[in-house]
Amino acid sequence: MDQDNNSEDQSVGRLEDPSEMAPLSLPPGISDSEAMELLWKYRGQRRQSSPDLPETVTRLISPDGSLLYLVGTAHFSDSSKRDVASTIRAVQPDVVVVELCQYRVSMLKLDENTLLREAKEINLEKVQQAIKQNGVMSGLMQILLLKVSAHITEQLGMAPGGEFREAFKEAGHVPFCKFHLGDRPIPVTLKRAIAALSLWQKARLAWGLCFLSDPISKEDVEKCKQKDLLEQTMSEMIGEFPALHQTIVAERDIYLTHTLRQATRCVEAPPNAQKVPAVVVGVVGMGHVPGIERNWDKQLNISEIMSVAPPSQFGWVLHTVVKGVMIGMLGYVCYRAGGSLVRALLSSSAVRSVVDNLRPSPA
Repeated sequence: MDQDNNSEDQSVGRLEDPSEMAPLSLPPGISDSEAMELLWKYRGQRRQSSPDLPETVTRLISPDGSLLYLVGTAHFSDSSKRDVASTIRAVQPDVVVVELCQYRVSMLKLDENTLLREAKEINLEKVQQAIKQNGVMSGLMQILLLKVSAHITEQLGMAPGGEFREAFKEAGHVPFCKFHLGDRPIPVTLKRAIAALSLWQKARLAWGLCFLSDPISKEDVEKCKQKDLLEQTMSEMIGEFPALHQTIVAERDIYLTHTLRQATRCVEAPPNAQKVPAVVVGVVGMGHVPGIERNWDKQLNISEIMSVAPPSQFGWVLHTVVKGVMIGMLGYVCYRAGGSLVRALLSSSAVRSVVDNLRPSPA
């Protein structure tokens, strides 16, 4: 059944004091409760009951009557940013949920120029942080996926996550609006993805990501309003890697559905704290929208997709070999990118531990 666990609902919390967010002059001398009630009524007046929303928005209803406006986006898309902004302004939500986890929250806090610069670089700090957070195998996979993102960033000259930053900014202008992080933690996704692949699949996937060099235009990105850009890149390999699609897309569909349903719980209306249906805006990659629709009315058990299965006996025997292959693959990528990354890997305690394990025991 659907797990009722608030600790998994990663919330950034209320963004600002509502009196600072709303462009409304409050009468002097009124009490806090009166001010809250005025702001609540003001937001209700701004909320459109039958909004004219973009085609990328899907409307879902919870059992208690709460409304979810699910905005399907293409990453690196200017029009997706506009879709997000227009939806939040029209429906004046109680909660905004985005397809991010706490490990990627910096995407909301850094300015566009800093993000653009960092997204193009796979530097020493990123390599060490990825390995420290996720372990050697999952960390190396994250570096390869960062390389895909860096390739797209360089092609388009646009920092990733623009639609999420737009959602964060617009939510800050809505009185009483909370901002939640709705995605499964990336270390869990990476570890489950690695565990689901065979040795040969790991090697082929790493090789394919190493040599991703197809040109990408802004027109290509807009076509991806029908499918998330990065997930489209992965979906080209689904025939060879169905387990990867299951862990990276299908399981996250379930997790996102869970957090979105948590967000659609009734909210308390001032001044008498009466429970009323919530209005929620969800911002996710277009590739997740069909899965969320399919799962919306189902009973979900997210504990099944939050654990990493132990390796088989055969997998345990090959564990050191797989690490050696992946480190070699990443070493080649680092060689192409520059010697500083090789030094970063060699300076990592996690990598040194693997290298030590590969050394023969003294006679």
